[in-house]
Amino acid sequence: MVITRFAPSPTGPLHLGHAYSALLAWDMAREAGGTFVLRIEDIDQSRARQKWERQIYDDLHWLGLSWPEPVLRQSQNLNRYVCTLRTLWSYGLIYPCTCTRRDVIAASTAPQEGDFPPHGPDGLIYPGTCRGAKARAASGPMPRGVALRLDMEAAFDVLAARGPLQFTETGEGQARDVEITRDHALNDIGDVVLARRDMGTSYHLAVVIDDAAQGITHVTRGADLFDATAIHVILQRLLDLPTPVYHHHRLIRDEDGKRLAKRDDARAIATYRAAGETPDDIRRRVGLPVAR
Repeated sequence: MVITRFAPSPTGPLHLGHAYSALLAWDMAREAGGTFVLRIEDIDQSRARQKWERQIYDDLHWLGLSWPEPVLRQSQNLNRYVCTLRTLWSYGLIYPCTCTRRDVIAASTAPQEGDFPPHGPDGLIYPGTCRGAKARAASGPMPRGVALRLDMEAAFDVLAARGPLQFTETGEGQARDVEITRDHALNDIGDVVLARRDMGTSYHLAVVIDDAAQGITHVTRGADLFDATAIHVILQRLLDLPTPVYHHHRLIRDEDGKRLAKRDDARAIATYRAAGETPDDIRRRVGLPVAR
């Protein structure tokens, strides 16, 4: 059974890029006789708004999409994330970090003028400042209210005996098996944050737990998240969770070639609806075939 999902954050109006991703996942599930699932990724409660969540349901129903109820909302799933963090803590795979963004920038920037801090799929690549305190912290209970980072080197020590680390990519023009190497993980990803101090979790941890809980077999999302997939596959393997097939699709851009953002209300689905367009018009705008 193919199970796809669309997992928006209720922090603004859905735009044409969201429509493309949701419709693509819907079409993939329908063609395979499978199921399309909706998830609300609202762990950032400082930005999530109920009005935007209601608008998500309204826009997707207007596009002709439906999904099983109840909808999984990440804000109601925090206990599951904390339990997973405790498991990783007991394995000695995460450690507390008190560094601010300014601290990371200062520690990552070389003294030569013109050098810039290295970036990876989780933003600035962490230089490991707090890793030295890991042994002292591990002797006590997992702390709360601080950032928790994955010790990537320790993770690969655990994974070394589990065979090649890879995932299947079926995105447009790039279908292949993608291998994740130790060197890439250590040098180009680093010790990513698995729990932010203000959330108790992170996007990377939550999406891995939720995809497994919902039985997602095919993840359809934008090409901008391709590099983050390595993080997710590493976590899946550490937690003995299944790895879905990934389909990273092209991004919908404006006339100047810039990717759309939620602040771009001119391309919001609701704007096109108000102008009298139909769901088929939206499909044509994003280059998808009209449903029969």
